[in-house]
Amino acid sequence: MDYDPLKRLITNDQALRLMMVNEKFRELDREVPGQVVGMFLYIASHNPCHKMAIEEDLDFSTASASRNLQWLTGTKRNGKSGMNLVEKYTEEGSRRILCRLTTEGKVFIDQVLSILND
Repeated sequence: MDYDPLKRLITNDQALRLMMVNEKFRELDREVPGQVVGMFLYIASHNPCHKMAIEEDLDFSTASASRNLQWLTGTKRNGKSGMNLVEKYTEEGSRRILCRLTTEGKVFIDQVLSILND
């Protein structure tokens, strides 16, 4: 039997789940960069965490981390609405920026994990 790509035969269930996770992010923003996805997953897996730790562990410059963090918070650099999955804050008596999931971020990571674990 000849393979017909138009029939969309699924050949790898794990890759399909990863694609579905990617599409979940794209529901929030059709043009979400991979760095933003990586930063969200880092924050979700280290919740809460220091922005400096993100920069070091993901090898982001300070500027790149700030841009990606804006995408995940309420407002992007261009003034458009962000994803509102993460909030940034400072510890009392410190100037260090910390990041944690918002309520929406916690719901979103649960949805992502559900896709991966089905």
